[in-house]
Amino acid sequence: MSDHGHAPSASRETDTPWIHRLALLTSASTVGLIFVGGLVTNTGSGLAVPDWPTTFGYNMFLYPWSKMVGGIFYEHSHRLIGSIVGLLTLILALLLWFKEPSRLLRWLGAVAVVAVVLQGILGGLRVVLVSAGDGLAILHGCLAQAFFALTVTLALLTSREWNQKPKKIAIPDAGALKRLCLLITGFVYVQIIFGAMLTHSGSLLQAHLLFAALISIHVSLLAVRILRYHSDQSKLVRPVTILLGLLGAQILLGVGSYVARFTSLVIPHAPLIGLALPTTHRVTGALMLATCIVLTLRAYRLSTLPEGVASHRFVAEQVRA
Repeated sequence: MSDHGHAPSASRETDTPWIHRLALLTSASTVGLIFVGGLVTNTGSGLAVPDWPTTFGYNMFLYPWSKMVGGIFYEHSHRLIGSIVGLLTLILALLLWFKEPSRLLRWLGAVAVVAVVLQGILGGLRVVLVSAGDGLAILHGCLAQAFFALTVTLALLTSREWNQKPKKIAIPDAGALKRLCLLITGFVYVQIIFGAMLTHSGSLLQAHLLFAALISIHVSLLAVRILRYHSDQSKLVRPVTILLGLLGAQILLGVGSYVARFTSLVIPHAPLIGLALPTTHRVTGALMLATCIVLTLRAYRLSTLPEGVASHRFVAEQVRA
């Protein structure tokens, strides 16, 4: 099945690469924030700074660098990077609101601002309301991943690729392909939730392992479907290949994290490895979610039913009506 020709789309009339670049920068900064958040969690530094929004009574942005030692370094760095991500998100949302003709993109930018503000508040409440336990920390971690998925969506939807009419692929399994992509995206996010609960409370290990198996099976099925039937579609082949690589790395990181935390096996350079494994595991999960988002959006945009199948379904729906 080969691509059909395409022409510029009328849905987005302007090509603003600098908005796209800002969206990419916001996404990349969010990955860094998730990584440092993992360091905070896995070093037990979440309460190293006992006050918020100040830092030991200082304005957060004026806290002396010379005092950023130990857990304070991780926690305060997390706050500073979070502020940078918040500023980038606000600028991106304003540019989208005033420069982007797409109503969807304007409102997605607004949602991103609300999400990043809420994320900052949750992080602060985690410090102030110590009695709340791990619930706020789990919610904070899950929202961070959802926010990252939103920034990836904005980066893709503001790209030059999305400014052009897609090359539709007439395939009989279009519906199955879309559903499978969407299902895997949901599985990955649920797995992230289980991972957050396992990290902070040590619970739901069995559910985490079960979803690891479900994701592995479904990603393999998706890869076979795309590589066998749509090998000429680089927009699908490239991300599914990346997803397979991330899945393999994630399984190895997950096994290593399990061994380091739940067994008594001796691990060389245990302090460093014990910190690197779960932190990298968290970031890889975020990258898997981002890749699934890209695959799902492209599958819905690129694929369509063959004309005969589409007509048959239309007639069937009219008869049922």
